[in-house]
Amino acid sequence: MSQIIISESAQSHFGKLLEQQPEGTNIRVFVVNPGTQNAECGVSYCPQDAVEATDTELKFEGFSAYVDELSLPFLEDAEIDFVTDKMGSQLTLKAPNAKMRKVSDDAPLMERVEYVIQTQVNPQLAGHGGHINLIEITEDKVAVIQFGGGCNGCSMVDVTLKDGIEKQLLEEFSGELNGVRDVTEHAHGDHSYY
Repeated sequence: MSQIIISESAQSHFGKLLEQQPEGTNIRVFVVNPGTQNAECGVSYCPQDAVEATDTELKFEGFSAYVDELSLPFLEDAEIDFVTDKMGSQLTLKAPNAKMRKVSDDAPLMERVEYVIQTQVNPQLAGHGGHINLIEITEDKVAVIQFGGGCNGCSMVDVTLKDGIEKQLLEEFSGELNGVRDVTEHAHGDHSYY
């Protein structure tokens, strides 16, 4: 269960704000652009009718914080504090896992490679309208990926694959992966008979 820490000062701050809202209003903690470099944590009011069935409810003193399904894994170990200093008071939000959802170090290799693709590789490709999917990891430790979207059939794919993605994944999984292959190249490689 992911835990969001809301300090006592932040809880009383939310409590005061919520007193001025319609009955039954709580707060929602969320991540915008989760899993990307632009991820940002946010808090908003959450009226009763805005609660989704898939939300997770975290109960605090006097109110609840709702988190949507998508944001939840990215809010692990998030901290919300209300700090008062010379400049006045402000809410601070720290979400160390917003850019990359936590995946345990002992998760299967496939899962860990998948996370890096989703959180690091695909956000970079998104600018070109493309993405990659991990198809399999072969016995000889080669990650087989498939390009989709704008990358499919793009002549730059080889360059992107070889220079960018393969280098990145091999660095990230040094000793665990030996290479990265594109499934399309896989299909039309040296094994094809025409």
